[in-house]
Parts: sequence; structure tokens; C-alpha cells
Amino acid sequence: MIIFLYGPDTYRSREKLNEIIEHYKKIHKSGLNLKYFDFKEAKFEDFRDALKSFSMFKEKKLLVLKNLFSNPKTENDFLENLKEISKSKEIVLIYEGEIEGNNPLIKKLKKEGKFQKFELLEGIFLRNWVKKEFQKYGAKISPDALDKLIEFVGNRLWRMENEIKKLINFKGKKKIELEDVEILVKPEIETDIFGTIDAIAKKQKSLAFKLIQNHLEKGDSPFYILSMINFQIRNIILVKDLIERKRPLVEAGLHPFLLQKIIYQARKFSFQEIKKIYQKIFEMDLKIKTGQLKPDVALDLLVSGI
Repeated sequence: MIIFLYGPDTYRSREKLNEIIEHYKKIHKSGLNLKYFDFKEAKFEDFRDALKSFSMFKEKKLLVLKNLFSNPKTENDFLENLKEISKSKEIVLIYEGEIEGNNPLIKKLKKEGKFQKFELLEGIFLRNWVKKEFQKYGAKISPDALDKLIEFVGNRLWRMENEIKKLINFKGKKKIELEDVEILVKPEIETDIFGTIDAIAKKQKSLAFKLIQNHLEKGDSPFYILSMINFQIRNIILVKDLIERKRPLVEAGLHPFLLQKIIYQARKFSFQEIKKIYQKIFEMDLKIKTGQLKPDVALDLLVSGI
């Protein structure tokens, strides 16, 4: 049996991975038939030998595979042997982050096994997830504080979990209020820029204006905000080009977290739309540097012109 976990939300997919492993350990006490293979180092032959080897204590094996898509040869070997692997009584658990949707192995895995894709949480789904995390620890948070925490951290769940623990440790059994979040949790401009670009992609100009105004009120330089938008738009173009040419996305040279966010946003724009925005940023940048426009005015014109 094949179980395939993947998607940009690596926090929730890792939780699911651990849940499956823990369930297996409760049933199969010896632990001798639980094996891990990271294909950045392991070879396909190592996995195949383990799959075919004699199972001790008549226990079902659980073979956990990571980075299967990091090596084209390993990926091809797995694809060629997929029918045989899927017929095995053993459990083959494949764990990946974000990968290209048109990958032939993905299509086959969806047909041959059970799969679950973990998209990044948004809106009410993100809010409910954060509320449940506080409830899990028996902690209380006011609605305003919850909204501010989500505004500062967004759907970066690895960081969100750390911030939740920090707030709970600070307040103890007392309810977490808005001022606690403002004191203890610091927003990252890069994270906020993703929200601004999301608003631009959805043509939500009023929200984009509000987010930019939030940056300015916090003392962020208009020129820096524009440069960050430019940086993210350029990355979206780069990733979209790799996707179109069916090239490995690692060629973008981006941090895995940043790459996952960029892939998510690249799907929201057509090439025509993203190139138009990039051209506008170039024009605004030139006008700022030649003294024709002030940076804050350029930001307003950029958003209003999209």
C-alpha cells in the first residue's frame, strides 16, 4: 500500500506523517520493520531490497520515503517499478513538500495509492487552525489578538506554533490580549508583502492600499516596500518560467519556504499580468530615481494602475 503526503504546507503534512508513524508503532511494538529512506543519500536499490526482505515477527513493514523527487534517476526507477510496489502488502509512506503538479509520477501515485495534498491555509480555515492550537494548550486569546497574530505571522505554521507557545508561556493562564501580541510578536515585511501581492492578484485594491499603509505607519521606507514587491514579482516570473519549461524548481535558487509561497502565488497570475506589473514597477522605480515621483505616490499609482 502506498500513502502519499505532499504540498506546500509542510507543517500539517509533517503532523500527518508523525500521526501515521505513531499509529504504526502502537500496533507493531518491535519497531524493527520501520525504516526511513532519504533519497538525497539513499539509493532506490536500498529501498527495493528492504521492501522485498523477510519481515521479522510477521509484522507489516512501514517504509518512509523522503526527497523521492530530488533525484531524476530515483524518480524514474520508482515510476518503472510502481505497479510492483503498489501491490506489496507493506506500507510505503512517501513524504514531500511542494512539487510540480504535472509530474508523471504524481499522476501515477494518485491512481495507485492513497494521497493527501496539504495546501496553505487561508481565511477562516487558518483562523480556525490557530484557535484550535490555543485550545489544545488550554489557553485563551481575544478575537483582536487572534486577528493581529494572523496578520503578523500569516500561514507560516512552523513560526505560528513557536509564537503561540511564546505567548502562552508569557501569559500563563491569563487570556492573551492584543497588546501581548503587539509586544511579543514582530511582523516580517517579507511576510506582509506576500499578503499585499495576494491582494493585488485578487484585484483587491482597497486591501492592497491598506496593507501598504500599514507598512508606512510602522515606519517602513516606501522605496524599500517597492523594492520588496519588485523582488517577489521577479521571483514569481522566474518560477513561472521554470514551470512552463518543466524545469526543476530548485533551479530558482530560493529558500524552500519562499519557493512554496512563490509557487502558490505564481498560479494566481497569468504571464501577461505578471509582466505588466513588473513593467509598471520598473517605470515607477525610474520615475522615483529621476525625481519625477515621490516613493509613496509611486506605490499608490502602482496599485491603482493594476
